[in-house]
Amino acid sequence: MNPARHTSLTKLTLKEASAAADRHEMLYSGRLGGARASFAYCDLSGLDLAGRNLSDADFTGAVLEETNLAGARLDAASFFGADLRRANLVNAYMRRADLRGASLRGANLMGTDLYEADFREGTIMTKDRHGNLRTLQHDAKPSELPSAMLNSANLERAKLTGAMAVQADFTDAVMKGCRLTRANLRQARLTGANLENADLSGCDLTGADLAGAILVGARMDFANTHGADLSHTLTDKSEPDPAETKRIEEMLDAHARWAASDGRDGKPADLSRLDLRRVRNLAHAKLTALIAPGAVLYGVNLEGASLQGSNLAGADLRSAKLHGADLRGVNLAGAKLGHADLSDTNLGPLVIAGDRVLPARLDNAEARYADFHGADLRRAHMAGCDFAYGNLTGADFRDADLTDVNFLGAKLPMLFAESA
Repeated sequence: MNPARHTSLTKLTLKEASAAADRHEMLYSGRLGGARASFAYCDLSGLDLAGRNLSDADFTGAVLEETNLAGARLDAASFFGADLRRANLVNAYMRRADLRGASLRGANLMGTDLYEADFREGTIMTKDRHGNLRTLQHDAKPSELPSAMLNSANLERAKLTGAMAVQADFTDAVMKGCRLTRANLRQARLTGANLENADLSGCDLTGADLAGAILVGARMDFANTHGADLSHTLTDKSEPDPAETKRIEEMLDAHARWAASDGRDGKPADLSRLDLRRVRNLAHAKLTALIAPGAVLYGVNLEGASLQGSNLAGADLRSAKLHGADLRGVNLAGAKLGHADLSDTNLGPLVIAGDRVLPARLDNAEARYADFHGADLRRAHMAGCDFAYGNLTGADFRDADLTDVNFLGAKLPMLFAESA
């Protein structure tokens, strides 16, 4: 930090900032003596305000360099032209926050909720001692996000038009409907990010990593993707082929008859690596022992479906609806399950004959932010599964293989959490 740049700002101590936060929280709880916190043009650098409720607070032009705001509630707060370089905003709530012209170089926004936040350009004009107008600067240009960490952040419908986000990390971020028109995302990391219906028109993605990103409905008119990694991205469905769709539906109907008749009618379907997003609603479908490794089932409704003994290894089930589905003995090894709803599913072992059982497999599956609330996961093979930030409350893990499982930030069953 350059002290000369901050001489016109009011430097606050932790005691002073905490007192203002106390009054702000009193206002929000309806207690007497409360007052909205105004930190406009104040220097709060290095202070610890983690977990405080400062929604609607005014941080216009403030310096929050290396300030700890982890887990803080900052919904609708104004950070117009603020300096948030290297600030800790992990898991903070910043829905509809005004971040126009703010500098977030090197800030940590991992898991932060930035729904409809505004990152567009903006500058603050101030008067010097001679009465001349000048631009307020914090050693960096406005609207900067270089090297910022936004892993797994919620940026749905956020406004980043013209934002500077060189080498920023958006890994696994939710960016549905995000406005990124003319944004500079050179060498940014967007692996696994959900950019469904985002506007990337005129965006500079030179050298960016978009491997595995969801680009369904995304606009990329005049976007520069020179040197960008677009491998394994999920894009719009191909032009509808009525004949192909009918063929797949006939295969599913034949499979359902085969499953219902114990093999006396119909025949088993092999849907390996097919894109099934155009298929009709599959809720409560009888798809026992379905063969569909590598199939694309993004966002497909499979609620209550019978999929016991099915092979879905490596399938793309991101955002799929599987609530209450029968998944006993299913093979989901290496499957993509991010943000999928698997609540109340049965992922226990499938009894084959006598004492023979077939455990469900989720080894090396990507299940970040997935909902496994109330799921039966007894005896499941889950070595290397990534459950980060998922909801696992009420899930049954008895006798499951949890070797190298990632539970970072996940909500765990009470007894499981106590023993972990």
